Amino acid sequence: MPPDEARPHAPAMRASDEDRRRVIDALQHHTQAGRLTLDEFADRCDAVLAAKTLAELRAATHDLPALPPVPATAPAGTSNDRHVLWVFAIALVAAVLLGLVYAAFH
Repeated sequence: MPPDEARPHAPAMRASDEDRRRVIDALQHHTQAGRLTLDEFADRCDAVLAAKTLAELRAATHDLPALPPVPATAPAGTSNDRHVLWVFAIALVAAVLLGLVYAAFH
């Protein structure tokens, strides 16, 4: 989504570094899809980095189709992560116990 779609009434609003990063990410996607040549990508990135307003950022992608929404990623600390940590903890305890038993009988 272009940075000013969420704020359509504010095309003259100043662009942030995050806004510029999102537009450059979109340009990279379009370049990988073959919609832009490397020279076009470089020219548009120069324009994005020099942009002061959201309208100037929008101009860098005005002739490109909208990107599909990015799927949500799983939050950190999912149950799979916890499962791996439990397996590691059990293996560590088992190794320590085996080491103690081995030391006791040798």
